[in-house]
Amino acid sequence: MSYVSRFAGFLLLGASLVFAGADNQFPNPPIDVPPAAGHASQTAVLAGGCFWGVAGLFERVKGVTDVVSGFSGGDKSTAHYERVSEGDTGHAESVKITFDPSQVTYGQLLKLFFAVAHNPTELNRQGPDSGTQYRSAIFYTDEEQKKVAEAYIKELDQAHVYNRPIVTQVVPLKGFYAAEGYHQQFLDHNPTYPYIVINDMPKIAALKKEFPELCKRR
Repeated sequence: MSYVSRFAGFLLLGASLVFAGADNQFPNPPIDVPPAAGHASQTAVLAGGCFWGVAGLFERVKGVTDVVSGFSGGDKSTAHYERVSEGDTGHAESVKITFDPSQVTYGQLLKLFFAVAHNPTELNRQGPDSGTQYRSAIFYTDEEQKKVAEAYIKELDQAHVYNRPIVTQVVPLKGFYAAEGYHQQFLDHNPTYPYIVINDMPKIAALKKEFPELCKRR
């Protein structure tokens, strides 16, 4: 019996496979990045489909101090929305998350990334969006982040949390380039936009329901 069957499974909400298990049973990472001395802020760069919803979700997570939508994986010269949308730049729509590790850990961010933010079993797509620019990827900034991400993916696959293997790439961060201004905080500025309502608002609802301890008080 799969983990999905044992814990009431997942709900297909918009573009994401969202955990809906009893008692917040989504597994924790087996290892985590320890907080740095002096509570210095840390950065995570994640790609999970259209950056509007991923950014909107992490903006609601406690300890997160800044979220920027942008592009990772390609060259600076092609880091423009219209160009990236052609699908041949090597870029993925990504979010750069700055966080206080004394309030939320890198591992906890990955837990939300896999449980709520997107479907990590979809190859080069998320829901209605297709192309390598919508791939699932973790761009690690150091060896500690790499070890945490790889160990977590291994754990989730071995536990059969999903019905298909995780296809998330774990690759070094070579550069992050902020997207155009109108993409920043897009969900908050456009909460009734049909794409947001269908694909992203269910993620926000799932975050609040399944992981209230990780939510900001807004």
